[in-house]
Amino acid sequence: MEEQISHHDGFTLHFIPTKKFKTVQLTAKLKAPLEKDTITKRALLPYILQQGTEQYPTRSELQHQLDRLYGAVLSIGGAKKGDYHILTIRLETANEKYVANESSTMHDMLELFKEIIFAPHRTGEKAFDKKIFNREKQTLKQKMAAITDDKMSYANMRLIDEMCKDETYKLHVHGYESQLNELTSEETYSYYKEVLEQDQLDLYVVGDVEMSEIEQFFLDNFSRHPVPQREAAADEKPRMEKINEVIEKQQIQQAKLHIGYRTQIVFADADYPALHVFNGLLGGFPSSKLFLNVREKNSLAYYAASRMESHKGLLFIFSGIAPADYTKARQIIEEQMTAMKKGDFTDDEMDKTKELIINQLLETMDNPVGLVELSYQQVVAGATLPPERLIHAIQVVTKEQIIAVAEKIHEDTVYLLTDKGGA
Repeated sequence: MEEQISHHDGFTLHFIPTKKFKTVQLTAKLKAPLEKDTITKRALLPYILQQGTEQYPTRSELQHQLDRLYGAVLSIGGAKKGDYHILTIRLETANEKYVANESSTMHDMLELFKEIIFAPHRTGEKAFDKKIFNREKQTLKQKMAAITDDKMSYANMRLIDEMCKDETYKLHVHGYESQLNELTSEETYSYYKEVLEQDQLDLYVVGDVEMSEIEQFFLDNFSRHPVPQREAAADEKPRMEKINEVIEKQQIQQAKLHIGYRTQIVFADADYPALHVFNGLLGGFPSSKLFLNVREKNSLAYYAASRMESHKGLLFIFSGIAPADYTKARQIIEEQMTAMKKGDFTDDEMDKTKELIINQLLETMDNPVGLVELSYQQVVAGATLPPERLIHAIQVVTKEQIIAVAEKIHEDTVYLLTDKGGA
């Protein structure tokens, strides 16, 4: 399953040939630096683009065409990876090889993919359809409210607000309500035209297909003037003078204790595989230190886990606790981090964690979406570390390398969301 990459005017084409799936998946990834002025417009685009095109102006007409293509599935979303904002447009349908008497599915799918990206439903030449635009503004507003209402998501967001307050990464991927209220369909459509002209565009094809015709289609329809890659502005490395402790109080029953660390390690670094194993041992699985010691042994947390932000060099610990247990829970979490720095884990624990991580990666590779995401991780990082090489690198990580990684990690911000009587 060797990925084939070719660079063309204004886009890069990634072909992942595989007979593993009976579907073909087309994916467009549009990448631009995170910017305060554009983040809300960009957050709104996926909602609008799914609602109709010039040829299929309503969601039901678009859905009818997807159904005609043997139940094709369209998904469009936005995500933050490091200091970049990524728009993903994904279309998947049955491979015509497995459909009796069908030879036009691939061509029809490519035409629809082009239509969704380049011909969204508009009013005249200069604006998105007003009715769709206003409705989807409300949908995005509801999404913003849902994040505030989900206290775990809210605590994640607030931790990053505080930890990265002088960095681009603090920007909210769903945008800001104050900006959303001001947006017009003309301004948002004008911005989308800029996205199509200026964003870094990576196109993915996953499946058992003859590539030459598809490549020609993309050359005929997706070529743009060569686009100079827009790099995210380099933030100054924050200086650690003291740990930032933030306590926020709301009318809640379960407190959220979320802690942010600087790892000094990103995906492109040689010690990234060791950080992966470190995170697995600390809080990546139900067998990890946080789960066993904070949740199980001391019954202090409803949940306790950790995860990495591999493009920004951050590591987060999340826990849900009783408000009265803040001091004790924080102390036991810190003890787990100290234990990792001392190498207080067995070879058996290390081997089992590696196995869990590798199984996770293999599961991710077992579907087209996962394959694309693993490939695109390398694009964002500007590094070549295909999944097979990452798996091998994880297999050979040593205890000494994990301890060396642990030594680099520093606590940055402690965020506690608690009840009005707690902490």
